Amino acid sequence: MSVDALFRPFTIKGLTLPNRIVMAPMTRSFSPNGIPSDGVPGYYRRRAEGGVGLIVTEGTVVERPAARNDAAVPVFHGEALPEWRKVVDEVHAAGGLIAPQIWHVGSARGQGAEWQPLGKVDSPSGLVAPGKQKYEPMTDEDVADTLAAFGRSAKAAKALGFDAVEIHGAHGYLIDQFFWGGTNGREDRWGGSTIGERARFGAEVVKAVREGVGEDMPLILRLSQWKQQDYTARIAETPEGLTEWLTPLADAGVDVFHCSQRRFWEPEFEGSDLNFAGWTKKLTGLPTITVGSVGLDGEFIAAFGGAGSKPASLDGLIERLEREEFDLVAVGRALLADPHWVAKVREGRHDELQDFERSALMTLS
Repeated sequence: MSVDALFRPFTIKGLTLPNRIVMAPMTRSFSPNGIPSDGVPGYYRRRAEGGVGLIVTEGTVVERPAARNDAAVPVFHGEALPEWRKVVDEVHAAGGLIAPQIWHVGSARGQGAEWQPLGKVDSPSGLVAPGKQKYEPMTDEDVADTLAAFGRSAKAAKALGFDAVEIHGAHGYLIDQFFWGGTNGREDRWGGSTIGERARFGAEVVKAVREGVGEDMPLILRLSQWKQQDYTARIAETPEGLTEWLTPLADAGVDVFHCSQRRFWEPEFEGSDLNFAGWTKKLTGLPTITVGSVGLDGEFIAAFGGAGSKPASLDGLIERLEREEFDLVAVGRALLADPHWVAKVREGRHDELQDFERSALMTLS
């Protein structure tokens, strides 16, 4: 099948991507004490040189004491900002486009149990998972300061010359903890029995980021149904529920929804083969990014347990893209293993596509 659909330009708010391929955000933990190491700019530059349409960085956290859960996860404030400027400069020098993913992990704890957050943990109700209380709920002051921190990071992204910005609102981290009834039991304006009510915090984050970047910079929001705390969790069981969830976020200023699935080909609701990104585009009319095991035969959760994956056909993906089910395609592990993946796909060099092995997570190749 022709791959032409993957290599058509796409314009978002005046920013024209040369193709439909987005580098998915992937936590790398090569930023000691939160400061990107010397290898980080080159890591992103190589993906720009390889032809990625838009790079979204690994999650990089806002200025809150417990915004990260790993000492080597990068921050997006203070001493880290000059290092992020180096990343932007390297990517632009290679002709690429780049967006930071702005993040707060909330009560989700990392793998390194020996590392402790530097202050009070933020979460809507102090829950680390449904029914598992560990922390105190955020106060109104905590919420206000967190919103301000997102705004400051957004303003920094614009000042550093990034081309777009993405908010991490997925996978059971802070914003998603507000969305999910399993972790948000608040009875004030930040909670509620409906997803429309629980979406308020996420909408306010979007507004803060929009104010920080201005009206002209594309704003992407990453969402998921699944959570790291529960892979089967669902916020929206029906298209009507999805509309209730997405509408306040779109109204707040989202330009693109980045719709995370573990497997992009799986339908979101019974009676339709549309995936999460397809339904989101249909219901909001906004552009969407699909993601989830693109280009590989194994899904990414298994990779953290040591499972490898081999290159897989893109035919089904391209068919969906050609019928405009979604607009952009995020590629994760395939690009992590091979910075030249895009060029090889474009040139039909399928026999040169590389397997993904867990060892790829250990280096900034």
